[in-house]
Amino acid sequence: MSSFKAVLIRQPEAGEATSVGFETLEDADLMEGDVTVRVERSTVNYKDGLAITGKAPVVRRFPMVPGVDGAGMVEQSASPLFKVGDRVLLNGWGVGETHLGAYAERARWKSDWLLPLPAGFSPDEAMAIGTAGYTAMLAVMALERHDIHAGAGPVLVTGAAGGVGSIAVALLAGLGYHVVASTGRAEEAGYLKDLGAAEVIERASLAGPPKPLAKERFIGAIDAVGGPTLANVLSMIRYGGAVAACGMAGGLDLPGSVAPFILRGVALYGIDSVYAPKSVRLAAWERLDRDLDRVKLASAMRRIPFDDVIDAARDIIEGKVRGRLVVEIG
Repeated sequence: MSSFKAVLIRQPEAGEATSVGFETLEDADLMEGDVTVRVERSTVNYKDGLAITGKAPVVRRFPMVPGVDGAGMVEQSASPLFKVGDRVLLNGWGVGETHLGAYAERARWKSDWLLPLPAGFSPDEAMAIGTAGYTAMLAVMALERHDIHAGAGPVLVTGAAGGVGSIAVALLAGLGYHVVASTGRAEEAGYLKDLGAAEVIERASLAGPPKPLAKERFIGAIDAVGGPTLANVLSMIRYGGAVAACGMAGGLDLPGSVAPFILRGVALYGIDSVYAPKSVRLAAWERLDRDLDRVKLASAMRRIPFDDVIDAARDIIEGKVRGRLVVEIG
C-alpha cells in the first residue's frame, strides 16, 4: 500500500477555521518511527473531538492526522520488539497531537509507544476500551493504592455516561463497589444501572458554587469532568477518602478550598494516561483483561464506519455520544 486514506487537519489561514477532511496520503507523508502499522480500528475520545473541531489547541503540528488510539497489524518493523504480522495497540504519546495519529489506514510509530494486543482482547474490544477505558483503570488503581476497597463506602463517578465514566462504572461495579453515577442525561439512568451503578444522580447536584466543606457522602470518586464539578466532589468526600481526577471537560480551574485536604485528609490523585511508562500501561491492561466484564463492555460499545468519524468527533463535543465508539478503519 503506497497510498492510503486518512483524516487530515490543516492549519487555518488567518481568520479562518481549521479545515478537516479525508485525503489520500503516501508512505512518504508518514513521520519517523520504527514500526509501520496497518490500522484496523480506532475510537473517538473527547480529545479527538477537540482536535477535529478546533475547540481547544490540541493539535500542535500541521498538517495532522488525529486519533489518539489505534489497533492494527504490523506491516514493517525495524524493532526487535515486534515482527510483521504482530497485532499491536497504541494509546497516547502525543499521537494525534504532535505525531500523525490513527485516523488513517496506515501509520508509522515508535516501538516504545506500542503494546502487544492482549491475547484476551480483539481489536474491537481494545478500542472499545481505548484511552478512556485505560484511563478509568488507572483511576481505579489509584483508589486501590489509597486503600479504598469495595465495602469501604460509596464511590462516585462523574461524567458517567461518557467513555471514561462508562468503563469506570463497569469496572468498579464488577469489583464489588457501591457505585454512584452522576450524569446530566437523565435518559441514561437505565444504561448506567445495566453497567452496575447502584445509584444515579443528576449532574446538577454537583454543579453549583462549591462550599469549602459539604456533607460527607462518598469515600472516593473518579472525576472525568473537572472544574466546579471536581471542587464540589472534593467537598463531599469522607474523612481520609480520595479522588482520582482524569478529565477537564468542565474546565481547567479548580474553584474550591483547601479545607477537604487539611480538615478531612482527602487526597487528590492526578491521572495521566498520555505519558505513563510502559510498565504502568501493561499493568493496567492486564487488570482490564482480568476485571472488565466483556458483556458490559459490549453494551457500552457502538461501531461506526471510518467515513463517519468526523461527525462522531463533533457529536462527542456536543455531549451526544454515550459510551464508546469503535471506528472500523481497515
